[in-house]
Amino acid sequence: MQTFFRTTLLLLLGATFSYAQIDYTQWVNPLMGTDSRHELSTGNTYPAVALPWGMNFWCPQTGKNGDGWMYMYTANKIRGFKQTHQPSPWINDYGMFSIMPVTGKLKFTEEARQSWFSHKAEVVKPHYYSVYLADHDTQVEITPTERASQFRLTFPKTDSAFVVIDAFAKGSYIKIIPEQQKIIGYSTQNSGGVPPNFKNYFELRFDKPFTYSATWSDKTLSKNTLEMKADHAGGVIGFKTKKGEVVTIKVSSSFISAEQAALNLTRELGNDTFDATLQKGQKIWNQELGRLAVEGGTDAQIRTFYSCLYRALLFPRKFYELNAQNQVVHYSPYNGQVLPGYMFTDNGFWDTFRSAIPFFTLMYPTLNAQIMEGLVNAYKESGFLPEWASPGHRDCMIGSNSASLIADSYIKGIRGYDINTLYEAVLKNTDHAGAVSSVGRFGHEYYNELGYVPYDVKINENAARTLEYAYADFCILQLAKSLKRPESEIALFTKRNQNFRNLFDPETKLMRGKNKAGDFQKPFNPFKWGDAFTEGNSWHYTWSVFHDVDGLASLMGGREAFAQKLDSVFILPPVFDESYYGFVIHEIREMQIMNMGQYAHGNQPIQHMPYLYNYAGQPWKSQYWIRQIMDKLYQPTPDGYCGDEDNGQTSAWYVFSALGFYPVCPGTTQYVVGSPLFKRATMTFENGKKLTINAPENSDKNVYVKQLVFNGKPHTQNFVEHHALQQGGSLNFTMSPTPNQSRGTEVSSFPYSFSRK
Repeated sequence: MQTFFRTTLLLLLGATFSYAQIDYTQWVNPLMGTDSRHELSTGNTYPAVALPWGMNFWCPQTGKNGDGWMYMYTANKIRGFKQTHQPSPWINDYGMFSIMPVTGKLKFTEEARQSWFSHKAEVVKPHYYSVYLADHDTQVEITPTERASQFRLTFPKTDSAFVVIDAFAKGSYIKIIPEQQKIIGYSTQNSGGVPPNFKNYFELRFDKPFTYSATWSDKTLSKNTLEMKADHAGGVIGFKTKKGEVVTIKVSSSFISAEQAALNLTRELGNDTFDATLQKGQKIWNQELGRLAVEGGTDAQIRTFYSCLYRALLFPRKFYELNAQNQVVHYSPYNGQVLPGYMFTDNGFWDTFRSAIPFFTLMYPTLNAQIMEGLVNAYKESGFLPEWASPGHRDCMIGSNSASLIADSYIKGIRGYDINTLYEAVLKNTDHAGAVSSVGRFGHEYYNELGYVPYDVKINENAARTLEYAYADFCILQLAKSLKRPESEIALFTKRNQNFRNLFDPETKLMRGKNKAGDFQKPFNPFKWGDAFTEGNSWHYTWSVFHDVDGLASLMGGREAFAQKLDSVFILPPVFDESYYGFVIHEIREMQIMNMGQYAHGNQPIQHMPYLYNYAGQPWKSQYWIRQIMDKLYQPTPDGYCGDEDNGQTSAWYVFSALGFYPVCPGTTQYVVGSPLFKRATMTFENGKKLTINAPENSDKNVYVKQLVFNGKPHTQNFVEHHALQQGGSLNFTMSPTPNQSRGTEVSSFPYSFSRK
């Protein structure tokens, strides 16, 4: 009903209506995906109270410190409100500290200070969080900036109102300065990927004098002690309050210094009231969310879309600050120095190269250029490009996927960074391995000599590495040609990008591990997860030939055989072999229970696969399955995802797919057409131009594309071009309940494949 009235209002206001008038934050549910646990992920998210790409997020903490599941929807107690930098429960957190109001008897340890709460007394928005702490009869409100935040605490009538600050373990510091109504300190807690001098410096300024001050270490309270440096340090301040009295705290932090933390607070909060910061945050979110204005869907679809868009705009995190001269500087998570220029972190490119970062390439080219500059700086400061940074290099996942980000940016015309240094960096990746196995290319010696990473040389996930290296080599080829590199380099990567062929088994028509001697691994179980593959099996990774789908189809016996193989993914039962892990990992369980056969949307390697029918002359099957996935596997609820959300990737898949196209092969300028979800969507690009995507007949039954018209001309291709989209105009879909089996069936309509240059 809400959607009906909203759409009617839009139609009545017509061309004079400004999308800026809509509060898009009302459609976002930051709790989407929070009903997760170790054995089953429905997102593995937490409610991030933050600004887009903010250096710091805030989150209510229900889990004990160190538990990656810091907020679980099923929990009923809150331990504190944590400044967090966690990109994933599997990667965990760093530089965190927490704030917790307490009333009555002073309780400062995590277990003792926690309070019951209810979701019925909780408000969660991207820019605002509010909850009632029942055990302390206190209302807590939070609103953020990029590097600071404001707390508003509403206390009961008591002479024992306290605020507990926890700087957590592994080396922390607290100093209370009563005459300035201020607390400063730092946290060094981390999960790896930091230099020895790593600290997150913080500052808290209160608008009420303290009548009580103490510090604590571990479980020992030190009354009237204003300074504490310990493995686990904390502080407590207190005061008397009237019923309904409000205490405001301004909080900021810095990875550079205590002085920079103070500067960040002054610059981002100044004299603003809590409500002023709240309004600014809401305006920023509405500006970014409003770049994609959708209408003509169900309430659930609109909420899912904007909840996914919110997630897609959180990472990578801005790991830079502005110094006193207003210059962009950063603490290097690689060498520990404070250096000029941009730095971004908390991103796993194995996940996000697929659509999350390409979304920025399309919608945020200036941000994309800054991310590229950050990659230049990371390479100069560490000797390698990051593949999973949090905040520095972390040993997680595989591949050499930074090449995809760099090629996609440059091929799509984004400039303003040192592309020659980035090209040097991707070249270095091809014949070096870093200190952790996710950096550079683990097994590059075998790959470069044999054309694959062998199964029997004690390098795990070897087939997956081979496939991802081959795609990265295609991306390097694209750069080499654009940069007019020597013909020898172009020839090398022209050859190497075809290395996927070395693992194709003509007997099973699937990708298969191969031994150093050239024999395929035996025995071979295509349903075996892990082993030769990464968090998937052969049925998932066989499709990881983003750049040469035609070449893969040819190996399978032609396009018809290729399409039948695609069909099999959805038809096969969800059987699995978990023996490599020794237990059923959550990714396996998520595939098993979704009732889509071997299709495992909850993990990233197969997410592009439904779009591949477009390369086989059967685009209607893509349209059918894309809508099935959007309808069945996403909801704007705490259990709304079908697996790990992962830094915006699974969300960006939905955002792109709901618009009607998807970047199957970053490093080319094409987006492959699917089935738009809404009757109308308006994209406002950074250049100010608008693209309107119209599908007026759209419904839960009208999922097939009967006709496509782009800027008044029939569009028979199964793809749309990046630069054409950014020029704006209209993309008009005529939707139908029955497939149009004559549209998009000619080879000339197929998206790019390397073998069909």
